[in-house]
Amino acid sequence: MPKFVLAYHGGGMADTEQEQAEVMAAWGTWMEGLGSALKDPGNPTGATKTIESDGSVTDGGGPNPVTGYSIVEADSIDHAVSLAKDNPIFDSGGSVEVIEAIEM
Repeated sequence: MPKFVLAYHGGGMADTEQEQAEVMAAWGTWMEGLGSALKDPGNPTGATKTIESDGSVTDGGGPNPVTGYSIVEADSIDHAVSLAKDNPIFDSGGSVEVIEAIEM
């Protein structure tokens, strides 16, 4: 069955400890709901550097850097999209890019 990377863009950390706990609980509930489709819960991302074809290096991930990822298994990209539609990142204004990982 194909695997898909859910690349998170934007979003943000809640301000208070209580809000952070609520956000983490929402992520836990979402991940639990994925069941066996969740192959890697992933992580938030940190510092980013971009290497261009000419060898130059810049800080940051461009205009819309990846802020985290998860990996799911699904029958199709449309199925993977349906799994991502309830992702808690939307509550903080973020987005999810769904990418098929081509097995070689």
